[in-house]
Amino acid sequence: MGSHVTLPIWVVIILVLLAAWAAVDRILVPSVRWALRRRANRAIEELNTRLKLRIQPFKLTRRQVLIDRLMFDPEVLYAVDEHARETGVPREVAMEKVKRYASEIVPSFSAYAYFRIGTRIARGISQMLYRVRIGYRNDDALAAVDPSSSVIFVINHRSNMDYVLVTYVAATSSALSYAVGEWAQVWGLRGLIRSMGAYFINRDSRETLYRKVLARYVHMATSAGVTQAIFPEGGLSRDGRLRPPKFGLLSYMVSGFDPLGPRDVVFVPVAVNYDRVLEDRMLTSAASTEPGKKPVFGFNAIVLARHVGHHIWMAIRGEWHRFGYTCVSFGEPVSLRQHVTEAGVDFRLLSPEARHAETEKLGNRLMQAVGRVVPALPVSLVSTAMLQADEAPLSLLDIKQRASVLIGELEDRGSYVHIPRADRDYAISVGLRMLTLRHLVVEEDGNYRINPGDRMVLKYYANAIAHLFDEAA
Repeated sequence: MGSHVTLPIWVVIILVLLAAWAAVDRILVPSVRWALRRRANRAIEELNTRLKLRIQPFKLTRRQVLIDRLMFDPEVLYAVDEHARETGVPREVAMEKVKRYASEIVPSFSAYAYFRIGTRIARGISQMLYRVRIGYRNDDALAAVDPSSSVIFVINHRSNMDYVLVTYVAATSSALSYAVGEWAQVWGLRGLIRSMGAYFINRDSRETLYRKVLARYVHMATSAGVTQAIFPEGGLSRDGRLRPPKFGLLSYMVSGFDPLGPRDVVFVPVAVNYDRVLEDRMLTSAASTEPGKKPVFGFNAIVLARHVGHHIWMAIRGEWHRFGYTCVSFGEPVSLRQHVTEAGVDFRLLSPEARHAETEKLGNRLMQAVGRVVPALPVSLVSTAMLQADEAPLSLLDIKQRASVLIGELEDRGSYVHIPRADRDYAISVGLRMLTLRHLVVEEDGNYRINPGDRMVLKYYANAIAHLFDEAA
């Protein structure tokens, strides 16, 4: 009993380090984790007292838990069996594929990343590039929405800035969950976007198994009351007009909706417009692509660096101006419960063909609601006035008269027209200045005419509000 055991010094060091690591892992780390989680929960409780739409527990659930729930969802498991039977692959292989899909889709929301990093970056970028304005607010209608409802912001898609702008504008209302495409799968950006609650989707995938996994995640999030934002057009408008809606995500949201259930789904139409869209020339060039052929948007680091450098040099010389105004308007909320009651349908009981038809009706209704609240901005108004004159040169007085008539038409029908400083002359001058600075409109001897090489770009901005005049007609 009194004998001694001699150990080499290196063994003693290893044992001490292992003991220290065990103490940290079993005692210190859980305590720190508990303290951090408690602090985070307090911060979220405080946030929820300020937000109009509370952060739901689903967003705060650990990511791995959500992945497991998604993988072992009964409908997903049935889809796995069908996939294995049709393709002949082992079921374990199909489950590995489901695991990969679930890991790609499910976000890892962090309130700190969203409200301390994401919204501050969004505010800084938005205010640096544009004069941000709110058009129709519709505060009373939004305040009347049941707080327990799943709120879905339905937004037109004009620029990749939409994500940044709407995040900034809606920061006082809720934390939005977006569906983002492959463009965000970039190292360094992917983690931040996922931590802000966004989920990644592959829009081009037609695989039944992938679609089922995506559908079940969207259904889970909607059923849990997660506030989401969708772009029904599915991509950026190439000609400036509203694109016909796509119904994939919308169908996932409504297919399992129970009109007698405890939670309604409320769609809020949101419309954005810009005096300058950062991608306008790229989009208008893609609009001339042959039908049926997918345009190729190549990334050229040299062109980007040259463009940024040019603007920095202009700022140094005091010649740089922000890209005009951007405006966001909110339309009348659409209750899914009220919609299905009026239509006399239950999405759960419809055949696939009938469900698609009803989803299409709802999607078109939502896009029309979005279109009605698109703000008319100075550049769109002046572009419309210039195109009406076609090739004829116009004096400044002619442009102001034509644009003023357009403003009157839109105001008579209740459309929102943003008039800076409540001065029509100033608004028209601002729009014309933006176009002449970019050489879309050329001044010669006191008259203004369209630059023939940029007619498509001018049409792009006029088309942003063209549907407002079509509806008026």
